[in-house]
Amino acid sequence: MSYTSCQTLMTKEFTIPPVIFPSGEASTTINVPGGNNLHRRRWPPTAPFQPPQPTTSSIPFTSFDLGPTSIFAPLHGNSTFSDEPSLLEELEIDADLIYRKTLSLLNPFRLNPSIHDSADLSGPFLYYITFCLFQMFAGKVQFGVVLGCIVVFSTFLYIIFNMLEGKNGNLDLYRCFSLVGYSMLPEVVFSAVSLLIPRGGAFNFGLAVVVVMWSTGICARLLAEGGSGDNTHRGLIAYPCLLIYAVFSMLVIF
Repeated sequence: MSYTSCQTLMTKEFTIPPVIFPSGEASTTINVPGGNNLHRRRWPPTAPFQPPQPTTSSIPFTSFDLGPTSIFAPLHGNSTFSDEPSLLEELEIDADLIYRKTLSLLNPFRLNPSIHDSADLSGPFLYYITFCLFQMFAGKVQFGVVLGCIVVFSTFLYIIFNMLEGKNGNLDLYRCFSLVGYSMLPEVVFSAVSLLIPRGGAFNFGLAVVVVMWSTGICARLLAEGGSGDNTHRGLIAYPCLLIYAVFSMLVIF
């Protein structure tokens, strides 16, 4: 290609169609040779990137309102924490009943067997743990021994009582556990007092005899009047009760 042909091609005018932008957008007109104008779009300035800010509605678990519009409303209904039952009520532990039963056992001459008609194991379990704690303070860890003896002795006493009463007896195993456990209160007191007196002395043995008779009388009366309402076999029931609480007194002494 000759120089003249290249020069002619470079001076040739090309038709460029105009660019039409939507209304409201700024543009810049550029003059080009040949009379045609070139439009260049001018973009408005934008702010730097900012992450979206979280709101309360986008994170529902940050709401602690337990009203009817809360996310926990299907679980709690229209109730609040003030309407929820206490932990003792959910565990079916009646602290007032345990207190009244304890007061009735402190005076063996004014024992009220009607209070013990409703059996429970929360009070006896409290007595067992307290007894074992006092024994632990004396240097004797007997948690397993005490609980094992209670299970064996209560089952043994339940069998003997039903054999004596026959069809007239209405003592179940759960209630037998409850009565034998509540009659442990004098043994708990003896276990606490033994920490303050010399071990193996005459006063210690005398106190053990009083405690055994106290627990035996309570347990035999509760079983006789609560299990059948008849005191006919009260003396026979008192004998195995005497053996049971004598074992616990020996655990305290020795």
